[in-house]
Amino acid sequence: MDDYVNIQLKREMFTSDPGAGRDAEKLTRPSVTYWKDAYRRFRKNKIASAAALLLAVIILCAVIVPLVSRYAYDQIDFTAVNNPPNAKHWFGTDDLGRDLFVRCWEGARVSLFIGVLVALLNGTIGILYGGVSGYFGRATDNIMMRICELIAAIPQMLWVVLLILVMRPGVLPVIVAVSATGWISMARLFRGQVFQLKEMEFVIASRALGGSGMWIIFKHLMPNAMSPILTNMAFSIPTAIFAEAFLSYIGLGLPMPMASWGVLASDGANRLLTHPYQLFFPALLISLSMLCFNIIGDGLRDALDPRLRQ
Repeated sequence: MDDYVNIQLKREMFTSDPGAGRDAEKLTRPSVTYWKDAYRRFRKNKIASAAALLLAVIILCAVIVPLVSRYAYDQIDFTAVNNPPNAKHWFGTDDLGRDLFVRCWEGARVSLFIGVLVALLNGTIGILYGGVSGYFGRATDNIMMRICELIAAIPQMLWVVLLILVMRPGVLPVIVAVSATGWISMARLFRGQVFQLKEMEFVIASRALGGSGMWIIFKHLMPNAMSPILTNMAFSIPTAIFAEAFLSYIGLGLPMPMASWGVLASDGANRLLTHPYQLFFPALLISLSMLCFNIIGDGLRDALDPRLRQ
């Protein structure tokens, strides 16, 4: 032990590294953008990735199956009425002999289109309305929120039914009617997030540097509130699908012979005791889609929250 203690360190025992100063300035992790980092974290969520894959399969089948099937979704065959699932008709047939397999995937096109477009409209209108209301506050906020309360005082389904009666049943009227009041919850949600974020340091710094109100809303407030926004939008998609199903059930949905999951579920519910398969398959697709959207929403909530970045 004494030998080790008595060793004297000399300059000749060390050599200098000419690249030490240069290497000290190198980044230890490659620079990534906000969206690349969010995508990386989303991929690590195995359950959300599996839900996204399943939803992609459903969308792919909705696009391809009606194109390659030998049956048309509105093709009537009175020789194959109410046939159970078999090798010829995988999901069976309905009371007019129409193939339920191709009708389910044709209905997926319509239902998913309505659900996604309604969610985008609700999100866009709600973010603009709630962002302006929350950021400017005071009299602007009071007036805009009173307008929301007046609209929300009338039940949403009553608004939808009245608008459908005025515009007549169809895909576009359903989208407009469901979106007419669906944005209110998004506006209130984003307004609350703006109230929490607008007094934080990075917002004050952007305002001091001359950033406009809309720039601050879209550049700073919206990315930091992306988590609840996407979760709300994920829930609004199945809500829109069910709204279309209810309208179809009371005869205000899509006109015949168009198919959607709501139309198929409504028709199958009338024959539940005699031909349960006619309700089972559209209900299964609705349930799987709802599950996928909810799981993806949770995954995106964690992936897009800037406060969880590492």
